[in-house]
Amino acid sequence: MKIQDVTLTLFSWDDIPATSYGAHTGKFSGGSTLGLLSITTDQGITGHAFLGSAFYPADMDGPGLIKYLKPILIGQHPLDRERLYKAMWKRSRTTTVRSIGAVDVALWDIAGKVAGLPIHQLLGSYRDKVPAYISSAVLASPAAYADEAQHYKALNLVAYKIHPPQNWREDIKVCQAVRKAVGDDYLLMLDSVWSYDYPAALRVGQAIQELGYYWYEDPLADSDIYNYVELKKHLTIPIMATEAPAGGLDSYTPWIKERATDFLRGDVAIKGGITTLMKTAHLAEAFHLNYEVHHGGNSLNNFANLHVIMALQNTEFFEVLLPSESQKYGLIQDIEIDANGMVHAPSGAGLGAQIDFELIERKKLSVLS
Repeated sequence: MKIQDVTLTLFSWDDIPATSYGAHTGKFSGGSTLGLLSITTDQGITGHAFLGSAFYPADMDGPGLIKYLKPILIGQHPLDRERLYKAMWKRSRTTTVRSIGAVDVALWDIAGKVAGLPIHQLLGSYRDKVPAYISSAVLASPAAYADEAQHYKALNLVAYKIHPPQNWREDIKVCQAVRKAVGDDYLLMLDSVWSYDYPAALRVGQAIQELGYYWYEDPLADSDIYNYVELKKHLTIPIMATEAPAGGLDSYTPWIKERATDFLRGDVAIKGGITTLMKTAHLAEAFHLNYEVHHGGNSLNNFANLHVIMALQNTEFFEVLLPSESQKYGLIQDIEIDANGMVHAPSGAGLGAQIDFELIERKKLSVLS
């Protein structure tokens, strides 16, 4: 079997509601561009992935994927994923981690289709369902967060995570309001998205520690290992870092060596695919750390992330980022949460997702090849 062609179909994503997750996204709305990556083989099997998100359009990465990664792939055996993965990372200075991740996901989709199995079974399934937690956007007031948390608690979601306004005084007020609304026993987390200096991070950490929050995510700049170490000396609440910056397996090494975080973190877009996630999760397991998988930014990435979670012992949750209209697009049937707050393993071969090819054809802007 050989790879015959690699194309990226760019299509429009319309009607995205006004959304913000913090300074790293700004406030975005309206439209974006997704890319349907198709890797075709000479045996008629095609692997797919999506490239892009509601706030980072695929045409930012697509040309580099075609120019720098396609030549590596043409004529190669699609099941030689590890060799192709290493070759793609040698191009990481000329393409992007997001592009590498999309190709890796599509290659895993081919492997599943060849075997007639879902990807999680190729990886080695650990479970067939996982509890989901809700992850907020930035909302207008403490009351808005409190109402949203109560709503999803009533729907049996296992936990609620706050993306706050990112002013430390306001953020503490939000965290207090949410705890008061949901009671003492409900799991809550705070993701401050790299927004504090050390003194503010310590103040907020002490406040949510007293409120019984489950973890404290990304309070400091994404590479500030020195101050993460200092913060851990003064807090007992578990700290989560390593979601960013974008990178591969070796980006985690200093965090583990310095004991700068209590969890490792990543997703297929930010870390370069399913292959990186599995390597990192097993690295984390060696140090008795959890590897919590971040949302994927688009619907197919979330399917890929879900397959990884189903193959891991050291992941607790599946992240559901709100609003859905800024996260879900391009599938006939997206990932659903059942009445008990659980997400179930995909059962179809490969990614097992039903891509809405008719929508993509209607919204098609161009094909990069």
